[in-house]
Amino acid sequence: MSTTVDTPPRFESVPAVREGLKRVAYLADEGIAGVVYLADRLGKPVLIEGPAGTGKTQLAKSVAEMSGARLIRLQCYEGLDESKALYEWNYKKQLLRIQAQRVAEDQGGTWADVEEDIFGEEFLLTRPLLEAIRAEEPVVLLIDEVDRVEVETEALLLEVLSDYQVSIPELGTVSATQIPLVFLTSNNTRELSEALKRRCLYLHVDYPDLDREKEIVLTRVPGISANLADQVARIVRSIRQLELKKAPSVSETLDWARTLVLLGVETVGVEQARETLHILLKYQSDIAKTAKELTVDES
Repeated sequence: MSTTVDTPPRFESVPAVREGLKRVAYLADEGIAGVVYLADRLGKPVLIEGPAGTGKTQLAKSVAEMSGARLIRLQCYEGLDESKALYEWNYKKQLLRIQAQRVAEDQGGTWADVEEDIFGEEFLLTRPLLEAIRAEEPVVLLIDEVDRVEVETEALLLEVLSDYQVSIPELGTVSATQIPLVFLTSNNTRELSEALKRRCLYLHVDYPDLDREKEIVLTRVPGISANLADQVARIVRSIRQLELKKAPSVSETLDWARTLVLLGVETVGVEQARETLHILLKYQSDIAKTAKELTVDES
């Protein structure tokens, strides 16, 4: 059983957060850097919502990298329960220990001795939430795609994040010795509870504006020229204005830019853009619509 203590601040200021993220190739605006700074100082989780592929998950990874913290990730999915998110007992190992009781009984052992033994630390399998709570070193906990879990599991998350402690009936209450920096991401596939939202700082991450996307491309794509990066950002921006099943994400923008560099393209023409649309778009209907509407400024 641990005792919760205050965690020293990780970041000196909002500009320090922004510069730190830039050093690990994540270009944050003032709003993003400000929320990360406040989450650290207030000890509150951050709920990040926005379209898929806008850098929500990458923000948590980059904060861990810039701060030298260990990243612990809980990937959410339908059917996720306490045994996968929090902890469970190693039943196979417990069974072996119970079988060994037969030998122990011959030597004067009792069932009470075995019961106390099999619910000890040696038989506990920690999952991401408990692992983050028990960690003694700085931790960034990423709860990815929280909107995919059921309401019951969301309530479990809320309970853990409210007090940063976990009650294990057989062992007692485990409290955090340091407050992990927590990021929850959501793609808005369902509405999250008001209780969870109240517990968190809120951050909406949308597609970057033209200049920032160009800067992201220049930062993340080795060997790309400023002219090609500008063209890529402009074309992607125009494609996102179309009614598509899935607009191109920032990661797909980067994949497309890397593809063009590998192909030796310096200026994107209409035909080159059409021939590589499958890198940007993932539905044939979107590719067909975009190919029909596509115009490229080749000046």
